Amino acid sequence: MTTITAKIQIYVPDHDVEILKSTTNTYRQACNWLSEKIFQTKVLNLVNLNNLYYKNLREIFGLKSQMAQSAIRTVVARYKSAKSNGHKWSQVHFQLPEYDLVWNRDYSLNQDVFSVNTLSGRLKLKFEKKAMKRYFNGTWKFGTAKLVHQFNKWFLHIPMTKKFAKLDQRNVNHVVGIDLGVNFLATTYDSHGKTTFFSGKQIKQKRGQYKALRKQLAKKQTASARSRIKVIGSRENRYVTDVNHQITKALVERYPRGTCFVLEDLTGVRKATEKVCVKNRYVNVSWAFHQFREMLTYKAAMNGRLVIVVNPAYTSQTCPKCGHREKANRNKRTHTFCCKNCTYTSNDDRIGAMNLHDKGIKTLRGGTILA
Repeated sequence: MTTITAKIQIYVPDHDVEILKSTTNTYRQACNWLSEKIFQTKVLNLVNLNNLYYKNLREIFGLKSQMAQSAIRTVVARYKSAKSNGHKWSQVHFQLPEYDLVWNRDYSLNQDVFSVNTLSGRLKLKFEKKAMKRYFNGTWKFGTAKLVHQFNKWFLHIPMTKKFAKLDQRNVNHVVGIDLGVNFLATTYDSHGKTTFFSGKQIKQKRGQYKALRKQLAKKQTASARSRIKVIGSRENRYVTDVNHQITKALVERYPRGTCFVLEDLTGVRKATEKVCVKNRYVNVSWAFHQFREMLTYKAAMNGRLVIVVNPAYTSQTCPKCGHREKANRNKRTHTFCCKNCTYTSNDDRIGAMNLHDKGIKTLRGGTILA
């Protein structure tokens, strides 16, 4: 099953805006009230919480039956997520207005309009259909949506699930190694021996500008400056997401059905900050590599491709021609690779992609798929 989040803009008439604002604000207040109770009691069992606080949520905040239950699930999910990510036990705070809606209970789709449950009854809201038609053909399963108010617009973030035929590794007819980096966001090497570079120079420069602007605003230490910093951070996140979308889409469209993309397992990439000088840490290790992998994985699954991850050890130090491995083979400063044994020379990112291509072929032959 493949799940993606469709961000669908809904159009709210002026006379209904206050209803949605009141509903999302009240829901947030209820979540914070419940979060304080959970923090104190450490109770995360849904049945126990329902018995303890369901009536309070309805009486104190005026939540409807389904809203109260959704609030309980929302808060519990946030605590469990923090726990699974290894965070220490601390109180969860809900800062932004939000509202989780259960499909066919809190929201539904009827005659090309969304019916959304609020504290003042149901609202019939039109939505932006452009580029969203594929999700409404009856083949996608709708999940619990989140009502979001951003940039003076309203959105429904809806998890969409659909089962696609997974590409069997025995039917793979093309392998593409993808080395991810900063100077080149992605470097590919395929089974035809062709290399493609996706430059990161412009992106690196733009993110550097964002960083400098945030640093300049931080020195002012004013409320308006802090607000501006948040706006800039949000803008940069959207920019990064858009770049990852563009590159992953280009990769899926460039290579045929039956292609297997091979990525490095970058699970511990954040620990690399300890080995990078402070001045360069932001641009060198803060790119959204995990997001890139997730995007490529679901797009590949939807289009008859496959993504696997392999151990990244020594991919930048090993010669793809003679197999000689030595740290001195790679010159990080000039971004070049020169084998000390056979003198084979190339771009170091290209070498990484070549080695990932080879590791991918060996992994497929061995039948051990890591992702």
